[in-house]
Amino acid sequence: MTKKTKTVHKKSRGRPAGLKFGGTIPARFEPVVVEAIDKWADQNGVSRSEAIRRLVELGLARGKSAGPPSAKTAERAKQLAAKTIDHLLDSDAPTEEVANRKRRLLKGPEEFREVRVDQEI
Repeated sequence: MTKKTKTVHKKSRGRPAGLKFGGTIPARFEPVVVEAIDKWADQNGVSRSEAIRRLVELGLARGKSAGPPSAKTAERAKQLAAKTIDHLLDSDAPTEEVANRKRRLLKGPEEFREVRVDQEI
């Protein structure tokens, strides 16, 4: 009779090789944010870690497509700003002065006019 030899597979410790994800990035969140993340994770049927990964990817994808506002959006913002300015301006001032102040507020400070993306110079 010959002796049988056993092959024993040694288990390696830690996560298996195959770096799907990079390193761990520790982050701290306010309790309200953690609750919102957990709620989103429950709604989408994923773990908290997967929810954070997906939300970060969504945010980064959104940031790439964000550019200057459309003409319609810019016009709507201008209308809302004008309406708010009307409530803030002094009603006792002469009409010409009120119009001048409102125009200056909507146009913005001279120092920043050249960096605004919603207006052509």
